[in-house]
Amino acid sequence: MIDLCVSSVIPAEIDRVWAVVRDFNAMPNWHPLIAQSRIETGSPSDQIGCVRNFNTTDGGHIREQLLSLSDHDHSFSYCILEADLPLLDYTAGLSLMRITDGDTTFGRWWAKFRTPPGQEEELSKLVRNEVFQAGFEALKSRFT
Repeated sequence: MIDLCVSSVIPAEIDRVWAVVRDFNAMPNWHPLIAQSRIETGSPSDQIGCVRNFNTTDGGHIREQLLSLSDHDHSFSYCILEADLPLLDYTAGLSLMRITDGDTTFGRWWAKFRTPPGQEEELSKLVRNEVFQAGFEALKSRFT
């Protein structure tokens, strides 16, 4: 089982950052990898169990289900239901913490998953850099 964690400091107050990332369907508005997204069956994008169906800018297709969302803790978790990439038993989450020194936000994005033998390093690097770090860089740029 691969266990990844990427963290970053975002130069904005936590409520401003949470307002951007909280919407499970809004990734195309802030993440450079996501081309388009929709919530299946018209469910609200903050309803536990809703499924986001999205395409990546390189033509990939992924379906993810929202497992938890907490406005109090500024966090959510989700799992992959279906993906073009062989990310098996994939569960992930994003959480934010208030940094009072400078009114900034600490972000933590984690994932646990398996891959077919021999693809561990390649897929770990993709998730770490192209998904998590690219997302944090986009958020930092948004608030700079």
